[in-house]
Amino acid sequence: MIKFFRQSYAIQYVVIALIAIALWIPSFITGRATMGLGNPVTPIFNLTDSLLGGSSIAQHAFAFVLLVIETLLFNAIMVNNQIVGKVSTIGAFVFVLLMSLTPTQTNFCPFALSVFFILLTISNLFEVYQLPNPELNLLKSGAFIALASMCYSPAIILLLWVFIALPIAKKGSLRLQLIPIFGFLFVYFLYFVGVFLFGDFRSLLDSYRDYFASIKFSVEGFNFKNIGLLLLLVVSTLLLLFGGGNANFEKTIAVRTKISMTVIMAAFALLFLFLGGNVLMNGLVFVVISILVSYAFSYIGNTGWANLFLTLFILLVFANHYYFKLL
Repeated sequence: MIKFFRQSYAIQYVVIALIAIALWIPSFITGRATMGLGNPVTPIFNLTDSLLGGSSIAQHAFAFVLLVIETLLFNAIMVNNQIVGKVSTIGAFVFVLLMSLTPTQTNFCPFALSVFFILLTISNLFEVYQLPNPELNLLKSGAFIALASMCYSPAIILLLWVFIALPIAKKGSLRLQLIPIFGFLFVYFLYFVGVFLFGDFRSLLDSYRDYFASIKFSVEGFNFKNIGLLLLLVVSTLLLLFGGGNANFEKTIAVRTKISMTVIMAAFALLFLFLGGNVLMNGLVFVVISILVSYAFSYIGNTGWANLFLTLFILLVFANHYYFKLL
């Protein structure tokens, strides 16, 4: 199975599409419309939600199309950065599976919308390693984080990830590390000016004040099922990365640098899980694991046990969607 998705022909995309459709069918049948947040700190999500008109079908259709776009974008990022083979769909396969693991994830939610901008941020920061003049990429990274946070507010902390991970990709002055911050602030400056001219600016400031004042880390979104799933994913990823049969892993400095940046992002993905609500809806951890697992599947030498685990895991995922629905 792993060797099948290491290739890129029409058949691979057909299989990935069928997997995605099969995992999302139950949400179209039983799903309910997501209640709009109406919070000024998530203006892009609010706008999208209002355009969908509170229709469950429209929301799920939009979320599914968004998943397709994000899947293609994710696979392109993996290929362009040599995290997977030059001609491979393994990234798309892993991303669809991990972003649709549970019925909870196959819904329209703020994080699902923010993933598009998070992937663009990752792409721009990964490219910095090869660029002699990365200023534009860094500016766009900050702008994309701002847009992601306008869909899903906690995404704002990815600005700190860029600040910390950037020296790994590009040795330089503090000036380079400040450029993403300027990009971030410029987007918010435009938003605030727009609200000041055409909206209730005072109310917006109060909303942001209340939001930052109410931020707290808690375990209220956890239960034994969620913890079990996350532990299974983390342990499986570590075994794939550091277990037997990994002698064929890509050793170029560029790839190792990008994997190191991804590992740093894992710390921020962990923070997302403690920001309240269902942890499955704070899913940066699934993006991080998708990158690491795609890398492992692409270069792992002995695929026998990995294929066995993957087959059992897929069966468990489909059973969770159609049979016992634990999560």
